[in-house]
Amino acid sequence: MSSEKRYEFTKENINLYLKEVAREYRKQAGKKMPAELVLIGGASVLINYGFRNMTTDIDALIQASSVMKEAINHVGDRYGLPNGWLNADFMTTDSYSEKLSQFSVYYKTYANIVTIRTVAAEYLIAMKLRSGRQYKSDLSDILGILTEHKKRGMPISMEQIRTAVTSLYGNWESLPETSQVFIENVMENGHFDELYEEAASGEKEVGALLVQFEQNYPNAVTGENVDEIVGNLQKKTDRATILAKLREKKTEIDLTKAQKGTVLKK
Repeated sequence: MSSEKRYEFTKENINLYLKEVAREYRKQAGKKMPAELVLIGGASVLINYGFRNMTTDIDALIQASSVMKEAINHVGDRYGLPNGWLNADFMTTDSYSEKLSQFSVYYKTYANIVTIRTVAAEYLIAMKLRSGRQYKSDLSDILGILTEHKKRGMPISMEQIRTAVTSLYGNWESLPETSQVFIENVMENGHFDELYEEAASGEKEVGALLVQFEQNYPNAVTGENVDEIVGNLQKKTDRATILAKLREKKTEIDLTKAQKGTVLKK
């Protein structure tokens, strides 16, 4: 892992770069080699929602001829973008599922040759739960999606989320236990907008701690040990994590219910 500052992609420049990739791809591949990009992660959130301002790279499922890589690199060089600015590296992570494409939704077509799709809301939540990183934007993204759908009058139910998880990963138990606790408590709580602010603040704090740790101990953080390191860093802070806060609130609710039950029995 690296603490090096990376390029920031926004909804506006993502659309520009994807359009340029499509034009370059058509120039190199011709008119008879259609391609499809399914945006996932932060790029998919940016395209569909307004609560997040940027992402540091664009993750996608790429279905195209071999010249797509050349088109991506050409556009990257032209605009001074970092290597791997558009990549399919997430396919090596736990959040990947070979079924993602069938749960994607149409977004746009550029240059009459490259179709852009994004991941449907509940399946995007399922992916974020599968990853469940408290040092990234996984938890706040989930809460942001739930908040916006609630405001749109199209709330996402726990049943929809369970179905999405099962469809992508086989069963509910495929999620990390922390993610199960998180989403169950979140859905019971229901105050998604308030929880979003807490989660975003916590992620920012943990992210800053991780950057400082990487500066103090270069090359010490890897994909295998990052969760353990983050957990240890959180224990050293005064601020409770969003998961800890949710557990406290659920305990308070359970105690209140138990007390009411005792009063009724009397």
